[in-house]
Amino acid sequence: MAGTKNHDYHILPPDIWPLAGSVSALTMTTGLVLFMHKLPMGKFVLALGLAGILTTMFSWWTKVVAEAKAGDHTPVVQLHLRYGMILFIASEVMFFVGWFWAFFDFSLFPNALTEVVGGQWPPKAIEAVLDPFDLPLINTLILLCSGCTVTWAHHSLIHNDRDGLKKGLWATILLGLTFTSLQAYEYAHAPFAFGKNTYGSAFYMATGFHGFHVVIGTIFLIVCLKRTYNGDFTPRQHFGFEAAAWYWHFVDVVWLFLFMAIYVWGGWGYAID
Repeated sequence: MAGTKNHDYHILPPDIWPLAGSVSALTMTTGLVLFMHKLPMGKFVLALGLAGILTTMFSWWTKVVAEAKAGDHTPVVQLHLRYGMILFIASEVMFFVGWFWAFFDFSLFPNALTEVVGGQWPPKAIEAVLDPFDLPLINTLILLCSGCTVTWAHHSLIHNDRDGLKKGLWATILLGLTFTSLQAYEYAHAPFAFGKNTYGSAFYMATGFHGFHVVIGTIFLIVCLKRTYNGDFTPRQHFGFEAAAWYWHFVDVVWLFLFMAIYVWGGWGYAID
């Protein structure tokens, strides 16, 4: 019979959201350029583009959830979704490689930037650095604990323990919010500013983007918690939660490298605030 489905793939119908997302992304980047150059309408265009992107994300992912409930996510489709998430995390790894590269280039070759850093690292303009064994160490322990709680939630889901799944997600979300709060407090009391020299720029760009990823991961887990209460996940079909758990573990690992490279090694032997 014509139109009969005889394969395991999910053929998507025509949809407006890919086009809406592209137009919104172009609008947001245009607004960002206008805003940076302090041109008229910059803030408005930027806000309009950002609103379009957020609307696209919400609407598009709502449809993905509906497709999963409808049974369109066959084992083959789930496998390809996993491939997509793996490639996305790989691209995020390379994103952070760029910030690590910049930090190590500045720190290992300070003589190449004598006029900027005074031939030493951290630069002479930096009077003190953050104590890595104060708030940074506490945040490290918090993220390590959150990695355990999200794994607890994952194993609970696999064994159809709904109560353990909810408790594990709640614990992970609260730990993520605690990490973000402590990082905001750390930034507010840091002895150096952003953009004044290479140390401040490299520090805030690397740790700040990681903090942004923690916020995104926390939102990811909050959505999973809401879907858990809706009864969406089953032991055999829960890619949405699995992707969130992978992302959270990625955030954990990146922080360990940041802690050791930037906080501990990067300020070794320097005055501590």
